[in-house]
Amino acid sequence: MSNQQHRRAALVYHAKPKPGKTKVVPTKSYNTQRDLALAYSPGVAIPCTEIERQKSDVYKYTNKGNLVAVITNGTAVLGLGDIGPCASKPVMEGKALLFKIFAGIDVFDIELDAKDPEKFIEAVKAISPTFGGINLEDIRSPEAFEIERRLKEELDIPVMHDDQHGTAIISAAALLNALELAGKNIEEVKIVVSGAGAAAIACAKLYVSFGARTKNIVMLDSKGVIQKNREDLTREKAQFATKLGLKTLEEAIVGADVFIGLSQPNILKKKMLDKMSINPIVFAMANPDPEIGYNDACNTRNDIIMATGRSDHPNQVNNVLGFPFIFRGALDVKATSINEEMKMAAVKAIADLAKESVPEQVNIAYDETRLSFGRDYIIPKPFDPRLITTVPPAVARAAMESGVATEPIENWERYRENLEQRLGNTQKMIRLLHDRAKSAPKRLVFAEADQMDVLKAAQIVFEESIAIPILLGNRKKIKELCDLIEFNADVEVIDPKENEQKKIRNKYAELFWHSQKRKGYTLYDAQRLMRERNYFASMMIKNGDADAMISGYSRNYRSVVKPILETIPKNKGVSRVAAANLMLTKSGPLFLTDTTINVDPSSKELAKIAQMTGQMAKIFGLEPVIGMLSFSNFGSSRFPQAKKVSKAVTMLHRSNPDLIVDGPIQSDFALNKKLLQDRFPFSSLTNKKVNILVFPNLDAANITYKLMKELNEAHSIGPILMGLSEPIHILQLGASVSEIVNMSAVAVVDAQTKKKIDK
Repeated sequence: MSNQQHRRAALVYHAKPKPGKTKVVPTKSYNTQRDLALAYSPGVAIPCTEIERQKSDVYKYTNKGNLVAVITNGTAVLGLGDIGPCASKPVMEGKALLFKIFAGIDVFDIELDAKDPEKFIEAVKAISPTFGGINLEDIRSPEAFEIERRLKEELDIPVMHDDQHGTAIISAAALLNALELAGKNIEEVKIVVSGAGAAAIACAKLYVSFGARTKNIVMLDSKGVIQKNREDLTREKAQFATKLGLKTLEEAIVGADVFIGLSQPNILKKKMLDKMSINPIVFAMANPDPEIGYNDACNTRNDIIMATGRSDHPNQVNNVLGFPFIFRGALDVKATSINEEMKMAAVKAIADLAKESVPEQVNIAYDETRLSFGRDYIIPKPFDPRLITTVPPAVARAAMESGVATEPIENWERYRENLEQRLGNTQKMIRLLHDRAKSAPKRLVFAEADQMDVLKAAQIVFEESIAIPILLGNRKKIKELCDLIEFNADVEVIDPKENEQKKIRNKYAELFWHSQKRKGYTLYDAQRLMRERNYFASMMIKNGDADAMISGYSRNYRSVVKPILETIPKNKGVSRVAAANLMLTKSGPLFLTDTTINVDPSSKELAKIAQMTGQMAKIFGLEPVIGMLSFSNFGSSRFPQAKKVSKAVTMLHRSNPDLIVDGPIQSDFALNKKLLQDRFPFSSLTNKKVNILVFPNLDAANITYKLMKELNEAHSIGPILMGLSEPIHILQLGASVSEIVNMSAVAVVDAQTKKKIDK
């Protein structure tokens, strides 16, 4: 993506469809006069008097217990510097978004026009009764140190300056694991810290908490090595001043075991790296350009253990591994502070998680065969779903043991279940899908590229490196639309009707005719059909001229699927293709099938549909748990439709004994674990989270998914075609741009998977 494209995309993202990235939504019913009378006057007076009588009841009757303030004065925003409170607001909204999507925490972002530390502190203290926690952000040092210290002393809720402690916590987890791999002791290693800002100071202090010796830490700022005889030292820098007589990084790095970079790009040279000890540990965390390039470092020292702040290299030191989960644990025990014990517990939990077996969902997301603890995997990946159930309990337990928890957790198993249920992982699934597509982009044919929304989606897909678009349609119209939306990239455009395509049309027609000549088609018919985009595009895939295809935006499903089914063979053992929609609901991802193709499938076809959907779920990193739906439960009806489902379940148990599947079952029992446990404890679905619903017919499936999409605002990805030998997918008529982008990612991931199978 060019700088201009990136600028445009960023501005559009923040401005459309509504300005900003967050909103406030009601959590209670407000439909009737009774509701409003309870929400406000006169009903609201009752909880007010209860809180007046018992102050801690504010957590019982308001959102304080799940509300964090992200507060800044805009004096040190990212790499932009002192840009002021208004200009900092997009960043604070972004931080709010991360709190919500990773830990389910609500946030108000607050930008204070207060550079004076005293005014800032007083303002935060004044508004603190609203919140369960305070996250300080992007405040310049040394003021940041004093502001955090004072607020921690004077408030009775958790306060943390993430710029300091977030990086410290994640890098400390990485350092503990790196030292273990290097066979070194933290009490003995020599550590060089390049940078002396808030994050660097916090890192060094936390390393000391884990056993590093101050005398073994050499810290540098813009003036060089910080020495005892300097007269301009702040209290924070003075803690790490040295008497060693070193002046430059080149001198300090000799024999060093660890380099911690929180400073400037490209200041650690190859010749300096060569002077470090055996198995050097280098955390070059300047972003976007590290203190030494990843490839340069690894090519210089083959014994290096390397981490950066970038997502395109192994071992990304990313604060999102920490702050959402630390606050989650602190809020859940209503902690009065975030203390050293809680931070250290987070470090240990994150470090230990990297040593555990990695879920297939994470391997798939990062296109890894098998992530395992080692030099290229010393900290968990940001999208690891286990973080939410690992870090908050560790933090909460530390809060209890250190005496700052005011509401201790008694049932830890139930707490972990609540953490799992708190996030539906809706947006995570989309991010994982996009990231996996980006790992190996494929040539993707957009068969209706002369439609504005399709072209907009193709532009996003290209700019985000999700796929390599091939634009199919009327060349003149595509050019006009590209000019309109400033899509000027060098992307292949094909108009199947142009004379220039006659040779390839004839080639495709010959191939098509040979496969269809005993089904009533003549060669002339085949030549005529190749002028139609869906036949032409399908033949591109079949002939290997492209890797994947999407279509269906402007035409009804039947007219689009017919050319595809006539052109592309089915997978071995598949008699009928099927389609599933992945619904991204508040309670988690849920596949609904078959939503578009099979009107009244037989028992055998239902079993095959369930099996194919289970395979699709695995591609998305989910272990399939399948509910075979009916209007009856487990043989309670002898009606033919119910018996059909029952027979399909029997077939699946026989052919796929390891597959978790049961039915016939009504949808409420399939989705409500308590209901199922109470009434049908014998079911193999009991105490499991069903993520696939197989419907007995097309009516039920299609109606359900469209109702969910419209009434519950559930995101839908699909319909995802299953059973074809090639990665071709059909959009819903009039799909939105985001839906087309998501389906593009599905098509790419499908192509990646089929390519691996072919190998």
